[in-house]
Amino acid sequence: MAALTNDEILEAIANMTVQQAADLVKAMEEKFGVSAAAPVAVAAGPAAAEEEQTEFTVTLESIDPAKKMDVIKAVKAATGLGLKEAMAIVTGAPQVIKEGVSKADADKLIADITAAGGKVSKK
Repeated sequence: MAALTNDEILEAIANMTVQQAADLVKAMEEKFGVSAAAPVAVAAGPAAAEEEQTEFTVTLESIDPAKKMDVIKAVKAATGLGLKEAMAIVTGAPQVIKEGVSKADADKLIADITAAGGKVSKK
């Protein structure tokens, strides 16, 4: 018996009815112990895995000692805290300034504190 080429096999399948093709698939699954079912996706694709962060925590890492008062004023203005609380954040650096802020608000806060003489991080 001569072996069929791939083209001949594909042509034969193309000429089958849907029912005949389904029966062929079932017969192949039984004969070879395999499944023609599409594999189930285990994890989402890379785009879904890397969701864009929407909330940030802004932390005062350190300050320029010569600009301590400017940084205290900037922290006080940005947070709405009293002078004593703002001073505690600045003198206790590294300290969290704000949590759960938007990217735009975090960037503005970083710019304000940096301009006053503080080193700030966003996570």
